[in-house]
Amino acid sequence: MGRNTRKRRTPLATKAIAASAALALGGGGLIWANFYASAHEKAPDNRTKRNVSQVVTIYCPDVGQQLRNVPDRARGEVDGELASMDQQITDAYQRLVTTRRAQAGDANFVQNSILGPLKDRRKVLLDRIKLQINRAGGKAPGDLDRLAGCTGRPAGGQNGGDQNGGGQNDGQNGGGQNDGGQNGGQPDDNGNGVAGPVADDFIKIEDVQPNSRNLPNGLPANGDSGSTGTFTTDCGTNENNLFNSDNLIAAPGVDNGAHHVHDYVGNQDNDAFSSDQDLANADTSCQNQGDKSTYYWPVLRLQDGTEEFDANDQGGGAEGNIGKILKPAQAELKFVGNKQGDVVAMPKFLRIITGDAKSFVNGTANANTSWSCTGFEDRQSTDKYPLCPEGSQVVRTSNFQSCWDGQNIDSANHRDHMAFVQADGSCPNGFQAIPQLQVKLVYDIPTPTIENGQVQNPYAVDSFPEQLHKPITDHNDFINVMDEQLMNEVVECINTGRDCT
Repeated sequence: MGRNTRKRRTPLATKAIAASAALALGGGGLIWANFYASAHEKAPDNRTKRNVSQVVTIYCPDVGQQLRNVPDRARGEVDGELASMDQQITDAYQRLVTTRRAQAGDANFVQNSILGPLKDRRKVLLDRIKLQINRAGGKAPGDLDRLAGCTGRPAGGQNGGDQNGGGQNDGQNGGGQNDGGQNGGQPDDNGNGVAGPVADDFIKIEDVQPNSRNLPNGLPANGDSGSTGTFTTDCGTNENNLFNSDNLIAAPGVDNGAHHVHDYVGNQDNDAFSSDQDLANADTSCQNQGDKSTYYWPVLRLQDGTEEFDANDQGGGAEGNIGKILKPAQAELKFVGNKQGDVVAMPKFLRIITGDAKSFVNGTANANTSWSCTGFEDRQSTDKYPLCPEGSQVVRTSNFQSCWDGQNIDSANHRDHMAFVQADGSCPNGFQAIPQLQVKLVYDIPTPTIENGQVQNPYAVDSFPEQLHKPITDHNDFINVMDEQLMNEVVECINTGRDCT
């Protein structure tokens, strides 16, 4: 399987941080040897050490979500610094999982050797961000320094993110001695050499209660009133094998800005260095050639030992994303209306991110995950991968924000220019309804089995290394590059109640 081979450029923002070592285990991802000390391992003083639970991952406050007013001319530099912070977390996480023996012998090792230095490095980048914002005529938040500190998290710590920024305790309990997680379970690599998914990340679809999904985000916006039409665009299932670990929206100009691999359909010139003009001039995989929009999402992989093209690459196996890449058997891209009234046209180059790639540590404020199985689609899971019965396929759905501020194609944190509809389907004050993108991906995946608390041949979404392949980190991205004629057609179809393709 191939990948996007467009010539890469190294951005200035990443030169200050050395690239992580490719810690591959025979092409099988981050090394997990010595993850925790055996209950019978001898300490240096020959006393038998008890099995101390270890810090499994690292939580760092999401600085990008706290930056609401970044001047346009500073956004490129700020995004570069934020991407450098992600690289710092990746480096710290790699050190976390390759120093387990040292951690077993020193309860303060994680704090002193990993979290403390990480805080210092983040502080340097936070100072740069403040300087860049102020130089561009903005006013940087005065309390950014509180976001420098990171904490260690034990197994089972999902949704522990602090919605107010977190990190104020600077990881004092991050050494494993106080948040050890004896109640959180031990880490488990299922024999794959990477952390996650684990057995607890899966659920039989029959055990999911119908209509029980409790996240407000992403609920369908259309109904039997308002604008009831639809427009479906057919852009294939990535038959052209366009993959990379960039994120043009969140980390423009940064190679491997996502730290995980994306599938791309639609626009065929989509990487971190693509300009709006590049997108407008590109080829498209969509049947309607007026749709050059880019639709992308993290790949799913079957952890079956397959060495993919990226088995030793950053973003792939070197960052724990291993196994066979699974293309969807079906990718339905549908635009729907609003149950309160008509929709207006999307502006060209509008960018929307739905879901949160860091939900495992950030919490669920921006999570927008929906996992199900064909034949059971009234049963939706947000934080578990479904185990589908024989003959049923895995379904992965993202319903995007569909309220636009009427002015901006993007925002400093890539979210504030968009909003979800309210409970009655209306948009918040100052926002107007646009066609809602609904992405439905269907996969043929052998159902994993769980034996003795371990999941055999699991599938998982690609993720940032420290997010441990949790299903709640699923997300989806879209840049509108429809021509004016096609966008007007989409709006007309939706507002007149027709179903168009």
